Order: sequence, then C-alpha cells, then structure tokens
Amino acid sequence: MGLPVFDENLCDEDLDKMMQNAQSASNFLKAISHEGRLMILCHLVTGEKSVTELEDLLSARQAAVSQQLSRLRLEGLVTPRRDGKVIYYRLTDDRPKQIMEVVYDLFCAAN
Repeated sequence: MGLPVFDENLCDEDLDKMMQNAQSASNFLKAISHEGRLMILCHLVTGEKSVTELEDLLSARQAAVSQQLSRLRLEGLVTPRRDGKVIYYRLTDDRPKQIMEVVYDLFCAAN
C-alpha cells in the first residue's frame, strides 16, 4: 500500500476527514514520542506485563512507569487488567506493534 496522491479537487468532506486522521496520527505520535513510553511498548510487544515487571525491565521507579502507562492508556495504546492487587498491561491493538517494528528496523536493526 502506497501513500495517497493529493490534488486540489478534494471536496470539503474529504479534507475534513484528512484533518481528523491527521489529528489522530499526531496524538498517536505524541504518545510514543518519549523514550520511556517507547521502551514500555517494546516490552509489551512480547506480551502482557505487570507494572512490577515493567519497573524491573526498565530499571525505573513505580511512579515513573505508572505516569508513562497512564499516558499510553489515555491514548488507547495499552489496556490494563487487574488480578487482585496486581495490574497487568497489554497492547490494545496491533498499531503500536506495527510502529515498533518500523522503529526497530530504522533505528535498531542496522546498528
């Protein structure tokens, strides 16, 4: 699938839809534009993790991990599940995984 070709003949409805899509894409990209959130997504690509597991994997404090998870949750990228006192997080859908694969290919695989 390639990028669309835009021309001056787009109707107002199509332009409005493009603006809505651009806003959604912008919010998504802002949500992943922090190294801590990127690292969380990297770990969640491999499956559900508890907050404690993420703290250990990231060598980060609970408050920092929870703050980043909150932003990812607000943007609908991760979904929590409570099991007693433990909260687990997983990717909400495949979008973060697809983006992480591109980021990996561009910035990690070649290094």
